[in-house]
Amino acid sequence: MPNLVDMLEAGVHFGHKKERSHPKAKEFIFMLRDGVYVIDLDKTVSCLDEAIKYLKKQLDDGKTILFVGTKRQAKVYTQTLADDLGMPYIIHRWLGGTMTNFETIKRNLKELDRLEAQTKSDEFKEFTKKEQKVIKEKMDKLLLTFGGVRKMNTLPDVIFVVDSAREDLAVTEANKMNIPVVGTCDTDADPSKLTFAIPANDEAIKSLEMIFGELRAGLLGGKTTKIAAKENKEKEEVKSGQKSDQPAPKGSKEKNG
Repeated sequence: MPNLVDMLEAGVHFGHKKERSHPKAKEFIFMLRDGVYVIDLDKTVSCLDEAIKYLKKQLDDGKTILFVGTKRQAKVYTQTLADDLGMPYIIHRWLGGTMTNFETIKRNLKELDRLEAQTKSDEFKEFTKKEQKVIKEKMDKLLLTFGGVRKMNTLPDVIFVVDSAREDLAVTEANKMNIPVVGTCDTDADPSKLTFAIPANDEAIKSLEMIFGELRAGLLGGKTTKIAAKENKEKEEVKSGQKSDQPAPKGSKEKNG
């Protein structure tokens, strides 16, 4: 587990402003400073340790864990870890009914298979360029949404979410289907909806890098996902036009807002 100094430097302790925080998150709060809640890092360490032990047991038992991380700064980490574990993932957006109406997902996956087969057939060459474009665009859209769950033939045994407040729909559907949920829980989230809540700043890239590094070490025996971190930062630089590891302005959330 990470030490407190490293966690402080990564900003794992920064919660949201008091007015944006969930009342049930108080069990993980250390103090209120300048109107912003500070997360109790001792609880972060113990909860992260419990979550990793639980996930490791599920993997050892051959269970399927669906990793969900659709926020921009979490996508690379989520997909990289899921791929390395051979597990399904969703990083584009959560489609309503993914858990509660799984047959719809299966139909979309069958359609994706059909379109891919069509594009590889001799028949496809006979279509006009416009018709080929329409088919490819539909296939690409399905691939973007469902590509990470193509091998998930049944409902997952567990769901792991990055930012349980943002992924509230996924958490709610999992709760309805009695599927255990493990996930990061900032002060704006309701920890009572999670089977294992990991209280932490899930906005800052450095905080996410540390959390995923511990997950990786615990589940794969590897080190922090430096490659994923580098790829993520490069994408941030392209989008923002500046270094993603520059210190956040005072009061911002690489601290939470």
